Amino acid sequence: MNIKFQMPTVLRLGSGTVVHLAEEAQKLGKKPLIVSDGLMKQTGHLTIITKSLEGVSLDYAVYTDITAEPTQENVYAALDVYNSSNCDFVIAFGGGSCLDTAKAVAVLATNDTTIEAIGEKTVTDFNEGVPVIALPTTAGTGSEVTDVTVITNTKTDVKMMMKDVKFLPNIAIVDSDFTLTVPAKVTSATGLDALCHALESYVSVKANGMTQMFSLQAIKKIMENLPKVYQDGSDSVAREQMSIASTEAGIAFSNASVTLIHGMSRPIGALFHVPHGISNAMLLNVFLDFSKDAILVDLAEIARFVYPEAQDKDDQQAAEMFIAAVNQICETLQIPDLKGYGIDEKEFLAVLDKMAMDALASGSPQNNKKVPTHDEIKELYLAAFSAK
Repeated sequence: MNIKFQMPTVLRLGSGTVVHLAEEAQKLGKKPLIVSDGLMKQTGHLTIITKSLEGVSLDYAVYTDITAEPTQENVYAALDVYNSSNCDFVIAFGGGSCLDTAKAVAVLATNDTTIEAIGEKTVTDFNEGVPVIALPTTAGTGSEVTDVTVITNTKTDVKMMMKDVKFLPNIAIVDSDFTLTVPAKVTSATGLDALCHALESYVSVKANGMTQMFSLQAIKKIMENLPKVYQDGSDSVAREQMSIASTEAGIAFSNASVTLIHGMSRPIGALFHVPHGISNAMLLNVFLDFSKDAILVDLAEIARFVYPEAQDKDDQQAAEMFIAAVNQICETLQIPDLKGYGIDEKEFLAVLDKMAMDALASGSPQNNKKVPTHDEIKELYLAAFSAK
């Protein structure tokens, strides 16, 4: 067995861990660019970050114009602020969009290339970026511990998924207190994203014992705590468990990759601007239906880890128990199908071929234990469009 396993050099987890930011920042440089968004500014959360730096006399620059689905334009605008302000490292603070943008900025800061060239794989050999500290404010993407960044190319309507160890943050500070103010809709979207990360990484052809350990722990925490935080966002214990689960799922999929769900999800996000976690959740049922025979044993193993009552069931029964639980959690969180979300059917059919092509081109479906053809992916999209 030959396992390669990567994660940040420093990982701080739990309520209140933001107090360590200044201590960690002083180790990395003299002036960071803080990449965040308007919401963090409005809530006052950004002030916690800036005051922490001011407390140790660290100067900083700030970029907060991140969109819900980050684009190459966001990356270049933030990079301009980084360069013009003479920064020497990056602090990413916010949801996955902020973290992904920051990771892209950090790499471009040391490379004479474009994010499109990296995303389109025309440039594959590039320098290590400047240091990054990642502080997530949602429990979902796991971007704080992954070597992945996803940036939408607005010229091609493609979500460019870039995976390289040079995108891995140096330090991750996961303080669940920031998630206490996250609205229910964002809580469900990000939480289901984490569930997909954990599930897909467990059944991926690239999974191993190390990654599956993190996947299982994440799945169990999410199934137990996501409905709780959706119904009561002030549940600090459940929020902390969700933050830990998101990080565990991030570690798992960064090392084992995602599969069909993410491959099919990215084109939906790029073309119809559906939040990433929601588009993942919309595909969960068709993914399980299509893949079930190939991953039956995996699903049974997950069920037995999560539910004590599954211990005495055969593989088929245990797998069906887990599938039913996933469907129930999507119902509890009120996940619509694509049609119910409001996507126009004619517009959807017009880009069906492109979506299937882009999904396969991403490489993620090839990690499935049952790899769909182009036509099968189109059928799965159609099934997901009106699944209810």
